[in-house]
Formats: sequence, C-alpha cells, structure tokens
Amino acid sequence: GSLVVNYPFDDDEQGVAVYSRSPDDDVFQQLALSYSKENRKMYQGSPCKDMYPTEYFPHGITNGAQWYNVPGGMQDWNYLRTNCFEVTIELGCVKYPKAEELPKYWEQNRRSLLQFMKQV
Repeated sequence: GSLVVNYPFDDDEQGVAVYSRSPDDDVFQQLALSYSKENRKMYQGSPCKDMYPTEYFPHGITNGAQWYNVPGGMQDWNYLRTNCFEVTIELGCVKYPKAEELPKYWEQNRRSLLQFMKQV
C-alpha cells in the first residue's frame, strides 16, 4: 500500500520506470490533484516514511509508469480502449487495515472523494 493518486500511463515502450505521458496528461494531473489536495497527509508527498523512506510523490500524485511499470494494466486498457479516464487511488501505507481503523480512513478521504466527484 501507499498514499498516492496514480494516473496513466502505467507502462512505457521500454518497460522501465520512466514518466509515460498520455495525450490527456494535464487532465489526469488535474483529477489526481483534486483528490490529493483534500488529503493533507497524501498531499505532503512522503506518507509512508517508516515503510518506504525514499518514496516521494510531489503533491501526492504520480504517473503510474514513473512509479513502477505495469504492462497491460486495466487503467491503461480502459483509457485506450473505452476512453474511460481512470486513476488509481492508494488509500494508505497498510494494504489491509484493521476494521476499527476504517472510520479514520473515511475521515481522511471524505473531502477528497467529494472534490473528486465534483470534477465530473
């Protein structure tokens, strides 16, 4: 897990972790930022220092391929084949949080979700 909004493309022609700009890169960045700006910890960019001390996401967003390469992912497939604009929202450093922690996750992301929906 992590705390970041990841946007297409998730892979590149070389199969390495480099920025892979989509034709709608500016729109994807706007969508990602609309979410991350409302989550203070995400927007700071270094949410999982204890687990991943070198990981840094400026303003809490990242191009998928720049983070790590995922060939054949659904996010890219849906964008290229159906014109569906998808982002992947990683909600926390712990991949499987305990049930009693879920209300905290809701409070941390409620405003982000509302702002994200307003982008429609």
